[in-house]
Amino acid sequence: MGQMIFITGGTRSGKSSFAQQCCEEHPGELLYIAPAEAEDDEMLQRVRMHQEVRGERWHLLEEPLWLSDKLIESAVGKSALLLDCVTLWVTNLYFHFDEKSGPVLAEVDRFIELAWQLDEPLYLVSNELGSGIIPENRMARQFRDLAGIVNQRLAAAADEAWMVVSGLPLKLK
Repeated sequence: MGQMIFITGGTRSGKSSFAQQCCEEHPGELLYIAPAEAEDDEMLQRVRMHQEVRGERWHLLEEPLWLSDKLIESAVGKSALLLDCVTLWVTNLYFHFDEKSGPVLAEVDRFIELAWQLDEPLYLVSNELGSGIIPENRMARQFRDLAGIVNQRLAAAADEAWMVVSGLPLKLK
């Protein structure tokens, strides 16, 4: 049975780099799971930047919504998996489900159940949104709360949990 490793931190904290380094300690082929959709030039540039820092060992799964449906079959033959980032996946689900939290949480729970079936370690990168100011509008507050609940569920399910601050990883569990 594989491990689930949850990694959180603020924007540009170094969490993605830390997760990638952890994955690259595993020999063999690796899988990068990307829920991002490059819909503008700035996002396209971010995607290119991430692709450039990954080597040839990395395979790519691009899926904005239904990660649970593709997780197990995509993991075959890989020595480690990296989902970067959970927050973007939750954003995609949140808008897909018309800003309703219940279906998002159900999909996250389904993902957790399937993740426990993996033989490979799964690294989950997620943004910590609760450390900043309280958002001004209702939708942003609801999303921040949803992201916090998702992070709590994933961290509770994970074998290890890390927080990265200013490029320094701190093991939480």
